[in-house]
Amino acid sequence: MLGLAKIAPGPGNVGLVERPEPVVRPGHVVLAVEAAGICGTDLHIVDDEFRSRPPVTMGHEVCGVVAEVGEGVDPAWLGARVVSETYFSTCGTCAHCRSGRVNLCPERRSIGSAVDGAFAARLLVPARGLHRVPEWLPSAAAALAEPLACVCNCLLDPPRIGAGDDVLVVGPGPVGLLAAQVARACGGRVHVRGAERDAARLALAAELGFETSTAPEPLERELDVAVDCSGAAAGIAFCLDHARRGGRHVQIGLAGKAVAVPLDEVCYRELEVSSGNASTPASWRRALALIETRAVALEPLVSEVVPLPDWERAFAATRAGTGVKVVLAPAAP
Repeated sequence: MLGLAKIAPGPGNVGLVERPEPVVRPGHVVLAVEAAGICGTDLHIVDDEFRSRPPVTMGHEVCGVVAEVGEGVDPAWLGARVVSETYFSTCGTCAHCRSGRVNLCPERRSIGSAVDGAFAARLLVPARGLHRVPEWLPSAAAALAEPLACVCNCLLDPPRIGAGDDVLVVGPGPVGLLAAQVARACGGRVHVRGAERDAARLALAAELGFETSTAPEPLERELDVAVDCSGAAAGIAFCLDHARRGGRHVQIGLAGKAVAVPLDEVCYRELEVSSGNASTPASWRRALALIETRAVALEPLVSEVVPLPDWERAFAATRAGTGVKVVLAPAAP
């Protein structure tokens, strides 16, 4: 089958190539992939800024239909439309695995980087990581459950935002708009900030009911919680400058490289700094609850659904920040 793969180490080396068909095994299922979101991490893999094990099919934000079930898997999963957690395997015995923080397992292998992922028509995943999708939610939007779970890990485990907190979210991309919605669901009053190139994304933020601003216009106040989703030095610095004294800074965005930021502000302002690495089973449960209660809207974030052969255009749009979330449809003709 055709799959979009990191073919070899180094910058670039990504292409649409023949990849092996997955074979179902005990405890696993094979998904017919209906939608797979393009993530900033995928761009980092292209640029060789995120660790991968080529040759490997990319893609980890997935929604699909269970086409085959392996031995020991409840046959009721067959035909179910699902999203999947990203960890293909962990050691299961380290302190992190035993405490439920499988995201920190040093032996963790994830789909799309260490083992074959969702940028192909079929995908093998462990049955333990499956979650059914509400009937009313389109598959392209459901693929955003994975980044939502990552946001929940950063903001909710433990809780970083309380009712009545003034919250700044810098970076109005998919993760930023998800973070803004999660913060609002926690009772926060949210301000979303972006750059001049983010005009369309900020317009969507306003449609979703958020106050917005555009750099370089000033923001003449400090906020209780500053959340950086940009991964850019300027965005991180703005957050550190605008978190109130004794407030909190949450780092969600990845830079992919070393960046220079005014770290002394953490000391001067006595900021509590936290982050999160990918997702956990607990954060997936929280994400699905937010989806099911419609506290977070995923469908407005989907800008375009693109067939797999048009991946280069889709990746270029993602890199340029055109729209919000571009989703690949591997099974589309």
